[in-house]
Amino acid sequence: MPKITAPLLGALLSCSSLTALAAPAQESRAVAGLAAPAEIRVDTWGIAHIYAGSVRDAFFLQGYNVARDRLWQIDLWRKRGLGLLSKDFGPTYVAQDRAARLFLYRGDMAKEWAAYGPGAEANTTAWVAGVNAFVGEIAAGKRPLPLEFKIAGSAPDRWSPEDVVRIRSHGLTRNVPNEVGRAQIACKAGLPAARLYRFIEPKWTTKVPEGLDPCAIPADVLADYQLAGSGVKFSGPPEQLAALEIPPEAIGSNNWTVSGSRTATGRPILANDPHREHGAPGLRYIVHMNAPGFSVIGAGEPALPGVSIGHNGKIAFGLTIFPVDQEDLYVYETQGDRYRYGDGWEAMSVVQDAIPVKGEAAPRSVELRFTRHGPVLKSTEGKAFAIRTVWSQPGTSAYFGSTGYMQAQDWTSFKAALAGWGAPSENQAYADTSGHIGWVAAGMVPARPNWDGLLPVPGDGRYEWKGFLKPEELPSQADPKQGWFASANQMNLPADYPVAERKVGFEWSNAARFLRVNEVLAAKSKLTVADAMALQTDPYDITARRLIAVLAPLKTDDPKLAAALALLRGWDHRTSEGSAGAALFEVWTGKHLGRTVVAAATPASVHGVIGNGDLAAVMHLLEHPDATLPADARDGVLKTSLIAAFDEVAARLGPDPTTWAWGRLHHARLEHALTRLADAATRPLLAAGPTPMGGTSLSPMAASWRPDDFRVVAGASFRMVLDVGAWDNSMAINTPGQSGNPESPHYRDLFPKWVKGEYVPLAYSRKAVEAATETVITLTPSSNF
Repeated sequence: MPKITAPLLGALLSCSSLTALAAPAQESRAVAGLAAPAEIRVDTWGIAHIYAGSVRDAFFLQGYNVARDRLWQIDLWRKRGLGLLSKDFGPTYVAQDRAARLFLYRGDMAKEWAAYGPGAEANTTAWVAGVNAFVGEIAAGKRPLPLEFKIAGSAPDRWSPEDVVRIRSHGLTRNVPNEVGRAQIACKAGLPAARLYRFIEPKWTTKVPEGLDPCAIPADVLADYQLAGSGVKFSGPPEQLAALEIPPEAIGSNNWTVSGSRTATGRPILANDPHREHGAPGLRYIVHMNAPGFSVIGAGEPALPGVSIGHNGKIAFGLTIFPVDQEDLYVYETQGDRYRYGDGWEAMSVVQDAIPVKGEAAPRSVELRFTRHGPVLKSTEGKAFAIRTVWSQPGTSAYFGSTGYMQAQDWTSFKAALAGWGAPSENQAYADTSGHIGWVAAGMVPARPNWDGLLPVPGDGRYEWKGFLKPEELPSQADPKQGWFASANQMNLPADYPVAERKVGFEWSNAARFLRVNEVLAAKSKLTVADAMALQTDPYDITARRLIAVLAPLKTDDPKLAAALALLRGWDHRTSEGSAGAALFEVWTGKHLGRTVVAAATPASVHGVIGNGDLAAVMHLLEHPDATLPADARDGVLKTSLIAAFDEVAARLGPDPTTWAWGRLHHARLEHALTRLADAATRPLLAAGPTPMGGTSLSPMAASWRPDDFRVVAGASFRMVLDVGAWDNSMAINTPGQSGNPESPHYRDLFPKWVKGEYVPLAYSRKAVEAATETVITLTPSSNF
């Protein structure tokens, strides 16, 4: 028996059985397109470890393996992104197909591939060949059609390499919805009324761009933009499948990299947990790829080759969104299909496209219109509205740039690989086996010489991007003096950064998660892997300290308010599953406080646009009352909103606060998109949960919930803590499981661990992999399907 490392043994012993230590199951497959014999070892947690004879075969088998585990998921991703849903699912999806096609990359493919560096096209071609090999085996009857295709009545398509990179509509390039919301507020009540809409950082005063009539922008101007980026919704009797409501602060991540000078072992530790919307199967997929001169392990999105978060035996890497502004809405004066530009008129480019529709003999013809800035989202009498986004530039396929840096061997090559990173913009954290750590802010950032990007602009030529910021114009840091770097999507521009000149963006995530991470790292002189795991799953909400301090002066004779104040003042600020204080605080801040402050401090005409407001902006006003909300009025708002929250929790959990618990409200349930189409016998196979859960959107243990039923809708899609250099000590967790096949034991087996904040080993050495192997798949080349 090979040597088993302590973390690996501990995880094995924590399993319900020791079957992972028994002789692994054996499978043999002859695979068309494979160049040389290879092996896939699937460990007891469903993680595939690929051992191939060449880098080409490693990528081929990554594609083959992800099709083995996640074919329905990646097939649907492709069809959604390319605008091919109607072909499989009928006319209901024609509008979504048309919207998706507006955002496909339509530029020069040679420039596109070149933008990602050497090997990008070849590796993608190999990956696609692997996917197609598995699809071919299904078509030949060698493999069963996965259950999801049977439920949906569809079949998997074959891919081309261009499919992977042409899809752009999942790039998270941000702030156009806020541009529109801010314009609506400016129209109804003037820009000062937008102060609670989004917290602006660094301090900045925006203005309506010259020539823009904010009242001319239709409320539904972004319908196609939002439809193009949305997931696929299926419905079936007796009820419709509701779309999850994803709070704006839900899409983010935590990462940190710590120097060996501040760890117990003297080796760096790198941790990352990207936060995205939840579902089954999950967004991330862990894989380990090995070939001569090549070894990388970590997670990526299953429909992309390579990994974006992990390590390669020399360097470790992890990412969080660096929320710069990569898009703008343009407003045009039009005459038919012409729009005013400069001193004249330009013709829109009109593309006639055909959308095949299931059950219809002929494809449906649709028109796609484009200006020099990008796709036209909407036209009205005498007006048109188009979006300019970095998506249209070569090299901006979301996350695909990781194919370059995942093979870097040191800080210099890592930073060089990120020089061409396009989208989404990211904080890239780094550590290596030589003891170095670092941070690079990477992404394609438009240079806006005469406006700030916070509102739409006229498209007549007065507001043009002047290229993009150079990589050296974005911040980075090597071996910081404090011994660590952390990011959680917060405003992290250096104090001396030339904001007015570069205007990278002004809408950042709430700093609460970062402040808690920074607080803990500062207090830990010798961090351990266990410490980092505990911090990733820490339910402490640092905003509670600030808000409870605002409540401190309040006095009352009202027994209900007194009970609410006592509960919060005695609370430890941890949004733990069993916490009564967390239940009250979350209902208060998530559903009542912001709405009440907005109602008191802004004109009634904009309440519908601002909603609950941005909690960071709301808190700033509560801590610094002014003429819009004087101190006396503020105290009244605090009392009114807190009583309303107390009443809601009492109505839901009973009148006795000693019986309250956050987990009685807050729960995780990860559901497959096809749940409502499945029959009663199959439906239970498709979901994980419901299970009570701690955390909230502003704690490091991110667990954002929707207000109607407190269901967790977004949070850590994957967690990873790397012991840099002693790689087998590293830990990770995916959710709900590695497999996308509901009939697989690895479909939901990681969910119980994930929901409780537990991990499994991320085995890297051959010995550790062998010790954890559950199944060995031996693969040989075959010329026949």
